[in-house]
Amino acid sequence: MRFVLVPGVLALLPEYAGLSDPVAELRAACLEAVSWLGPSVTVLADAQGARVAEHLLGATSRDGDHPSYLVVGNGSARRSEKAPGHLDERSFAFDAGLRAALASGDVTWSGFGLGSELLASLDGIRDLFGLLPAGCPAEVLYDDDPFGVQYWVMRWEVS
Repeated sequence: MRFVLVPGVLALLPEYAGLSDPVAELRAACLEAVSWLGPSVTVLADAQGARVAEHLLGATSRDGDHPSYLVVGNGSARRSEKAPGHLDERSFAFDAGLRAALASGDVTWSGFGLGSELLASLDGIRDLFGLLPAGCPAEVLYDDDPFGVQYWVMRWEVS
């Protein structure tokens, strides 16, 4: 079974494209990760994330017979003054804790409550923690906070 986490950032959608691509590195990481999934993919996302997932799945070819999950979510949206939620200093510790839990497969992480205050998109990540075996480490393909929002692209393989 394979799992991929991507952010639900609207900048990945064609209708938000401009003359320059402000998320080129993120886009490349998302496409690489999604192409690694099998042909049958279950999406775990909120409504905005589902739009992004549909686009990414349609933009990649996938093969193999792995049951797969595409999880859409991101960390806090309050990592700078220009972030959607403006700066909240708590976002840095929150994101560090969530990243550590995702990377190590710590499915017992319990910081979801603060996530709503920090404008994190956690629905898909909460579902991921319900499916991922404890201790399953992630491969991190992208880890940055453009626009003051913490985005990750990660993947897990469970045999």
